[in-house]
Amino acid sequence: MRVKLQDNILFIDHEDLPPYKKGGSVVRNSYFWSLKSIAYFTSREKDWEYDREVWVALARMLISFTESGYLGDRETLLEFPEDTPIPEELRSVSSYL
Repeated sequence: MRVKLQDNILFIDHEDLPPYKKGGSVVRNSYFWSLKSIAYFTSREKDWEYDREVWVALARMLISFTESGYLGDRETLLEFPEDTPIPEELRSVSSYL
């Protein structure tokens, strides 16, 4: 998932967020609601925002969904621009674009 960092707020690109689908995959819908539940701000067609206080929880959640084997790295890995330092809390679940 492509991300950007601004003023200690992590933004996940709305195009990379998992969609909620009524009657869809239980894992994917659970992933959607898990990400939404700890977000600072969510809106359709806008990037979701995560404040620094939840970054550890976000990393643990991403690791858990990755280890489930149902979601691929592209769906659970945070991809930072090369000119942005990756915060310590998110290094285990991040890479550069």
